[in-house]
Amino acid sequence: MNRRFAELDARETSMGLLTLRRRIDPVLDTEIYEAKLGDEFLMSSAFTVAERELARLGLAATPGDDLDVLVGGLGLGYTAVEALRDERVRSLTVVDKLGEVIDWHERGLLPETALTSDERTALVEEDFFALMRGDTTLGQDRPGLFHAILLDIDHTPSFWLHPSHAAFYTVKGLWLLQEHLHPDGVFALWSDEPPDNDFMAAMEAVFATASSRVITFPNALTRGESTATIYVATA
Repeated sequence: MNRRFAELDARETSMGLLTLRRRIDPVLDTEIYEAKLGDEFLMSSAFTVAERELARLGLAATPGDDLDVLVGGLGLGYTAVEALRDERVRSLTVVDKLGEVIDWHERGLLPETALTSDERTALVEEDFFALMRGDTTLGQDRPGLFHAILLDIDHTPSFWLHPSHAAFYTVKGLWLLQEHLHPDGVFALWSDEPPDNDFMAAMEAVFATASSRVITFPNALTRGESTATIYVATA
């Protein structure tokens, strides 16, 4: 058996072949968990700074206590786990369209285990974008409105996993999202590219405040730095 590489799961989904693998990276000298959809890399545990900053910056802008938080996109769980570190969080609802990703966490295939052991958390198989449009609901046992919505699904506001997501990143799509927020609620979004002027204009047209922040972190693989963008808006 190759101890440096293991395919933990591989399944056909509604969006294509989804695979989860674990490998020992010779440069980082550590275990790396990676998920791919077809030939496209979706997520990796090699660099988690930006995913964690999505939760930190989003919740730092969120006022009050007893917060109900919605995370769009479960992935490897780093954004959701970081949100749970905020003691003000009363409930954390994490939605992912792929039940297979939820199953990875429930089966203990991933290193982050807090999501399945923390009673504040619910992992829900649901289409985040359909939820924002009002095409579906979370049910009576989940909050009707949220104090913060943290989103990490698409690569950027203009580079989507599926073309049907495009409408969300418009003024109309953001107005629909705002209907799911309490007054003074916060929307935060992760992006893999520098700030997008068109998307910033859409946010400014909808929200009371809107900003973007470039996150820089060391990349041992390139021996340089990598960046991501976190957008934060207040209703």
